[in-house]
Amino acid sequence: MSPAAAVGSARARIRPSTWSLGTKLVATVVGLFLVVTLATSALTVLLLRGYLENRLDQDLRTSVVRLGGGPDDGDGDNRGRPPAAPGGGGRFLTLIMSGSGTVVGNRVVTGSSDYGTLTDAQVRQVDSAGIGPAPQTLDVKGLGEYRLISRQTPTGAVVITGLPLSSVTETVNQVVTLVAAGTIIGFVLVSTGGLWLVRRNLAPLQRVAHTATSVSHLKLDSGDVALAQRVPDADTDPRTEVGQVGLALNSMLDNVEGALQARHESEQRVRQFVADASHELRTPLASIRGYAELSRREREPVPASVTHALARVESEALRMQGLVEDLLLLARLDAGRPLERKPVDLSLLAMDAVSDAHAAAPDHRWELDLPDEPVEVSGDQARLHQVVANLLANARTHTPAGTKVVTSVQPDDSWVRISVADDGPGIPESLQRNVFQRFTRGDDSRNRAAGSTGLGLSIVDAVAKSHGGRVELASRPGETRFSVLLPVG
Repeated sequence: MSPAAAVGSARARIRPSTWSLGTKLVATVVGLFLVVTLATSALTVLLLRGYLENRLDQDLRTSVVRLGGGPDDGDGDNRGRPPAAPGGGGRFLTLIMSGSGTVVGNRVVTGSSDYGTLTDAQVRQVDSAGIGPAPQTLDVKGLGEYRLISRQTPTGAVVITGLPLSSVTETVNQVVTLVAAGTIIGFVLVSTGGLWLVRRNLAPLQRVAHTATSVSHLKLDSGDVALAQRVPDADTDPRTEVGQVGLALNSMLDNVEGALQARHESEQRVRQFVADASHELRTPLASIRGYAELSRREREPVPASVTHALARVESEALRMQGLVEDLLLLARLDAGRPLERKPVDLSLLAMDAVSDAHAAAPDHRWELDLPDEPVEVSGDQARLHQVVANLLANARTHTPAGTKVVTSVQPDDSWVRISVADDGPGIPESLQRNVFQRFTRGDDSRNRAAGSTGLGLSIVDAVAKSHGGRVELASRPGETRFSVLLPVG
C-alpha cells in the first residue's frame, strides 16, 4: 500500500461517520462519562479551593485582630518581643510597622519550633505589595505563597499578618490526584463495561445482519430458489426495535420467496409450452416443406405465380423450422438436459465454421488466428460448432460488405477463449447489456442485410453456460469482439 493510500485509510478510520454502530455507542458513552466526570471534578476542586481559602481568610482576620488588639501594640514598648502566634501556633508571618514606617515587630514561623524574622528583602517585598484589609495572595521569596492581610491599630501602627497557602494547595492537590485516579479507573471500567454491554445488546442486530447477508449471496435470478434463511424467533420480538427489524426482514423474505416461486413456476410453464409447441410444430412444418417441394416437381405445367408462391412457402417454412429448432434447443438447455461430453478440437471446428461463413458471404474478409498446437476441450461438438457458427452469422448479418472478421482460438490460463472480432460499425451501447437475451435484434445502425430471429446470441450464451463457461462482449465503433470462454477440463 502506498503512503498516500495508508494515510487515506487512517483518516477513514478516524472519521466518526465510518465507525460501526457499536463503536459509536461506546465512544458516546465514554465521551459523556469523561465530560461529566471532568466537569464535576473541576467544579469540586474549584469549590473546595474556594472553601479552604475562605476558611484561611477567616483565620487570617481573627489573627490580625488578635495581634493588633493589645494596648501597647505598635507604641514601641514591645519592640524587642515577637508577637504572639495566631491561632495558638502553626506556620505564619507577622510584620508590625509604626506610623512612620519603621518595623517594630517581625516574626516568621515555619514549623512547630522553627521561627525567626523576615529578611530585609522580604520585609521590603511585603511592604511594597500594598497589603490592605482584604486578604490577598503574595508569593514571598524564600517562603512560598501566603495569604496576607493588614490592620491599622488605634495607635496608628500597621499590623500585617499572613498564613501560608501550602495547606490549601496540598489538600487541593490530593483531591486532584484522587479525582484523576478515579477518572482513569472509571474510564477503564466504563470503556470495558460499555463495550461488553453494547456488544451483548447488539448481538441480535448482528444476527439479523448475518441473515440478510446470507440471503444477499444467494443466486436469485433463475431456477427454483428456496430461501431457507430466516431471523431466529428470539430476535423477532415486536416489543423491541431489533425485533421489529427481524420481524420485518422475515416478512420480506416470505414475500420474496413466494414471488420467486411464482416466477419459477411461470417460467417453467412458459418453457414447457415452448418445448411442446416447438416439438409439435416440427411435423407440420416438415409436411409443408414436403408438399411444397412435391408441388414444384409436378410434371404438369404450373403457372409461374404458383411456382413463386410455392417457393416462398418452402423458404418461409424452412426459416420457421430453423426458429422452431432454436426454440427447442433453448428449452432443452433451460431444462438442464445433459450435453454430450467428449474431446473437441476447437482449432478444426473454427476452421470448418469460417470456411462455411466464407462460402455464405464471400464479400466479407474472413481470417483465422489459431495457435500452432490444436486446442481441445471436453464438450458437445455439434453445440460448440453452432456457437461459432452463430457468432460468425451475427457478424455477417450485421456488418456491411468488406468487413474484416477475425476468428481466434487461444488458451487463457485454465480457460480457452474463442473470439470473433470485426471492424464493423459496432453495437449501440444501449443494446449491449441485452444483446444475449432472447429475441434481441440489432437496430438499423447495424446494417441488417437479412432477417434475424434474435435467438442466435442467446443460444451462444446458453451453450457456453451449459459447458460451465461464459460469454463476453466488447464493442465500439470500428471494433466489436464476442468471446466465449470454456473451461479446459
